[in-house]
Amino acid sequence: MKRRSFLSGVAASALLPKAGLLLAEGGPSTTELARDETFWAKVAARYDRTDGIVNLEHGYWGKMARPVQEAYLSATRMVNQQNSYYARREFDKDALAARDRIAGALGVNGDEMAITRNASEAMHNLLRQHRGLGSGDAVLYADVDYPNFKATVAWLAEARGARSIELKIPSRADQDMLFTLYRDALDANPDLKVMLVTHVSNQHGLVLPVARIAAEAKKRGVDVICDSAQSWGLLDYRLPELGVDWAVFNLHKWIGAPVGTGALYMRRGSLEKVAPYPAMKDPENTSTEARVHLATTNFAAILAIPDALDFHLSVGAANKEARLRYLRSLWTAEALRMKHIEVLGGLDEPSWSGLASFRRVGESSRQDAIDLQLQMEREFGIFTVARHGLASGSCVRITPQVFNTPADMKKLVSALQAL
Repeated sequence: MKRRSFLSGVAASALLPKAGLLLAEGGPSTTELARDETFWAKVAARYDRTDGIVNLEHGYWGKMARPVQEAYLSATRMVNQQNSYYARREFDKDALAARDRIAGALGVNGDEMAITRNASEAMHNLLRQHRGLGSGDAVLYADVDYPNFKATVAWLAEARGARSIELKIPSRADQDMLFTLYRDALDANPDLKVMLVTHVSNQHGLVLPVARIAAEAKKRGVDVICDSAQSWGLLDYRLPELGVDWAVFNLHKWIGAPVGTGALYMRRGSLEKVAPYPAMKDPENTSTEARVHLATTNFAAILAIPDALDFHLSVGAANKEARLRYLRSLWTAEALRMKHIEVLGGLDEPSWSGLASFRRVGESSRQDAIDLQLQMEREFGIFTVARHGLASGSCVRITPQVFNTPADMKKLVSALQAL
């Protein structure tokens, strides 16, 4: 296979008609399309479903659509065949092209992005290499943040002689409540230098008002690192809307790229506060890519990123968000009426996403959530995951994907009623 024929679009013939164009031509609204089972059956036909169980745990990583998988397998064969001849002569150009596709989809400049293996790699590098935190300073994170990131922030504070602050968020909240909590924390801690703010919480899908929080932080000279690991592809947005200087992403979750693909964003002019990765040079502080070092990586996974973006955009980012919100609403609306079930997540629609969590009332220990997850799997044939780290306790997370159906959600509701 010739490299250029591969790159010319392995998946192009399998793409759906661009739903965004349908809207421009007077087609259905995103809300109407979210309920169009004929359309979503066509989307689902591009995926291979998990055998033997209703899988409602897609927040770990996103399944590749079949055309993306084929592109990835084709790239794997090409890279394996061409070996170092390709990797040393051509890969850098192709990786830059993939990087620029990511940047374009997010609405930022290519030189503000770097490809990483996951959001964790990007986040850890931002934190470890931050130059501005020292003795007498403070860092802030919240209970809704990713547990590994919370631990890293606490470690950073201890290593630098700084103080770490954990903000505790109610198990359900709306946008104004969330903004007030962060604003009050900023007011109460004038020694704050760095804040971790999650766009969508991995535990229960709560959407935080990142733009409003970041604006308040900037007034006080506080650096905001935005964890967007769960949000891009789950929500339809462009990065400038968040108003943050730094953000980290997973492409293998809701964008549907191969496992082991992520991204780092650093706004132009913000790099001076974060040192280059050890042994890498950037004296002018202009290279986002100098803040990470991939070494030998999965070339084929990076080559398939444009195909994943093509498929994502062919479905329509806004349509995808609306569909996932609709599927979530089918179970949360019913569960909120059940006296024995506690639903976690948003109090208003802007604070909801397509994922949410639940637990039995009065059962919030780690073991309670583990037992509940196992019961859902063994008794009802529904696969979920237990999530921990919230101040209010542990829970079970529900994350449908675009190929799940209302029938899947109905089965979940029946299981919750039977608990």
